[in-house]
Amino acid sequence: MATIYQVSEMAGVSLSTVSRVLNDNDYVSKKTKKKVLEAMKELGYQPSSIARSLASSTTNSVGILVSELDGPFFGQMMSAIEEHLRIAGKHVIITPGHSDEKKEKSGFEFLIGRNCDAIIAHVEAVSNEYLIELSKGKTPIYLMSRYVKEIEENCISLDNVMGGYLATKAMINKGHKNIAYIAGPQFKEDASNRLKGHKKALAEYNLTFDENLFYIGDFKETGGSDGLRHFIQNKAQITALVCANDEMASGAMKYAREHGFNLPKDLAIIGFDNVIFTNYLYPTLTTIDNPVPEMGRAAANLVLKDIYKKSGITVKHVFQPKLILRDSTPDIN
Repeated sequence: MATIYQVSEMAGVSLSTVSRVLNDNDYVSKKTKKKVLEAMKELGYQPSSIARSLASSTTNSVGILVSELDGPFFGQMMSAIEEHLRIAGKHVIITPGHSDEKKEKSGFEFLIGRNCDAIIAHVEAVSNEYLIELSKGKTPIYLMSRYVKEIEENCISLDNVMGGYLATKAMINKGHKNIAYIAGPQFKEDASNRLKGHKKALAEYNLTFDENLFYIGDFKETGGSDGLRHFIQNKAQITALVCANDEMASGAMKYAREHGFNLPKDLAIIGFDNVIFTNYLYPTLTTIDNPVPEMGRAAANLVLKDIYKKSGITVKHVFQPKLILRDSTPDIN
């Protein structure tokens, strides 16, 4: 059985050059690549994934650490990253952290222990200090939907303050003043920043932030239904409801219909993320577009550029949200 050393000798090149050909490195000339491929063919050399790893000191695997494995948001994220890396000949190892500090740290340890060449992480419970220290280790860490100034070149993030601002501003521009807000868990940076944006829009239009029109949900459908029930039970006089993500918005819509609301006439509702089901709800849900697939591909490109030295790649680090107007937010008559 032919070995990589025999390929090197027959082609008259170094082992590192054979390694670069095996790993489709852009820095090998076409002439040299042809010589190596011809030697491989003549010798009947079939490179295994183990051989590729030994030749390049890489495993061609990338770890993905996400908060959850279910839900449309994380499904879009993982799919975009995996597809982009697979096209480049890389594989992914996925593990969840469940937004729990201990489990997130365990997830990092698991992926590092599997000798991943890099880790793309969507984590919410571990501290910035932990991530900064972790980034000094042998395994490069890239962050999705999170910004840490000290390692900003390894971050892909969304301007969530602007997103929260756009959502509430849209309701105000539709004529609403009595606007309730269902936030996500405030230990999560994206949730706290969206709330900042909500308050910013209210202040800009001289509307007071009212604690009676504020509820902290769980980023799931239950958060939306529980939040709207809270407002109804407390007899809050509201005409509009801003939810910090689409799942909570869908839960609020379901609860509203079950309790006699004529949507959107009795209550205008807006979500955040623009996940796939928003265009199929009734009424269709106005939302803030969070370009998760594009951000996932950007994170994958960071890894391809930094770790696998793919040339010609430019990476966008900060993405901007945009308002998607649909039927759930009509103008006030």
